[in-house]
Amino acid sequence: MEEVIVATDTTSYPVYIGKGLLRDAAAMLRNVLNGRSKALIVTDETVAPLYGDDLLKSLEVVIPVAMHIVPAGESSKSMAVYEQVLTACMKEGLDRKSIIIALGGGVIGDLAGFAAATYMRGIPFVQVPTTLLAQDSSVGGKTGINHELGKNLIGAFHQPEAVLYDTETLSSLPDKEWRSGFAEMVKHAYIKDPEFLAWLKENVHSEADIKKDHIRGFLKRSISIKADIVKQDEKESGVRAFLNFGHTLGHALEKITGYGELTHGEAVACGMIFAMRVSNELSLSSWDIAEEASWLQALGYPVDAADRFTADELITIMKHDKKANAGDITFVLLREVGQPFLQTVEERLLHSLLTQAGWGDKA
Repeated sequence: MEEVIVATDTTSYPVYIGKGLLRDAAAMLRNVLNGRSKALIVTDETVAPLYGDDLLKSLEVVIPVAMHIVPAGESSKSMAVYEQVLTACMKEGLDRKSIIIALGGGVIGDLAGFAAATYMRGIPFVQVPTTLLAQDSSVGGKTGINHELGKNLIGAFHQPEAVLYDTETLSSLPDKEWRSGFAEMVKHAYIKDPEFLAWLKENVHSEADIKKDHIRGFLKRSISIKADIVKQDEKESGVRAFLNFGHTLGHALEKITGYGELTHGEAVACGMIFAMRVSNELSLSSWDIAEEASWLQALGYPVDAADRFTADELITIMKHDKKANAGDITFVLLREVGQPFLQTVEERLLHSLLTQAGWGDKA
C-alpha cells in the first residue's frame, strides 16, 4: 500500500492507494469512523453491484450503515439528484456526527461531497474512488453539481476525511474510462513534471499501454502533484487554477455534447491541444502542435472534437465557465512543460482559431 498525505491550511488527510483496500475499509478508516453515529454510502447503479456489498459488509461491523444508489453518469450531478441524496440523509436519520462515503467515480465524489458539505451545514465524508479519473477529482476538496448553463457552477470546497483508492476496482473500467483518467494524469505532468511527461511519452503509445500495471504504479506520483498544488492553494485563489489546463474548452465540449458522448478526460485532451495552439498564436510558446496532437490521437483521444461545432456555439458556453471573469474567457496556457500561467484571451482570436478546420493537426 502507498500513502500520500494531503495537507492544507485547514486540515490534512491520507490518501491510501493499494489492492484490496475495500475489503479492509473498516480497518483503514478506523480513526475516521470512530465516534460517528452512522454512515451513508452514496454510489451509482453501475458501481453498486460491483463493490457496494464489499464496502457495506466491511463497514457494518463497526458502524450502522445504509446505501443510497443514484443513476450512473454525469446527469446525476444535478439539482434533482442532489435533493434526492439530501432526502436520503434525512430518511436514514443522519445527524451531525454521521458521515457520507462516496463510492464511485468523479460524479459520485462531486455529488456526495457537495451533499456532505451542505447537509446540516456540513458533515464529514470519505472518498472511495473507483475510476482512474477520480485520482484527480477525489483529492482536493472540490465538490459540486452542474447547471444547465455550465459545468460545476454550484459547489463548495469541502475536504474529505480520507481517500481510499482500491486499485482493483480499475479492472472493471471500459476503455473510455481508462482514457478519461489518463488524460488527467497527462495534465498533471504537463503543468508540473517534465520528467513524468517524458516517461509517459516514451512508454505509453497505445490504448493498451494505458491499462498496463506501470500506470497504476504512477498513481502516487500523479496524486502527489495534485496534493502539492492543493497544499499551496486550497481555495483556488492562485496556483490551483493551473489544474484547469485544458478545461476551458473541455468543459464547453462536455456540455455541447450532452455530458456523456465525450468523457471528461477526452474533452480535456482536446482542450489541452487547443490551449497550446492559443499560446502559440499569442507568441507565448512554441509548441509543436502536430507532435503533441499525434501522441494523444494515437491513444484514442478525439483532439479534433471541436471541429464539429461552430465557434459561436463554443464561445457562448465558455463565457459561462466558472473561470470566466465579466464575460472574459480565461485559459490556462503553458510556456513549456511545467510553466503554466493564466491568460485572458480575446473572443476574436478564439473565433479565428475555432473556425480553422483541422486546427488540431496544425503546427
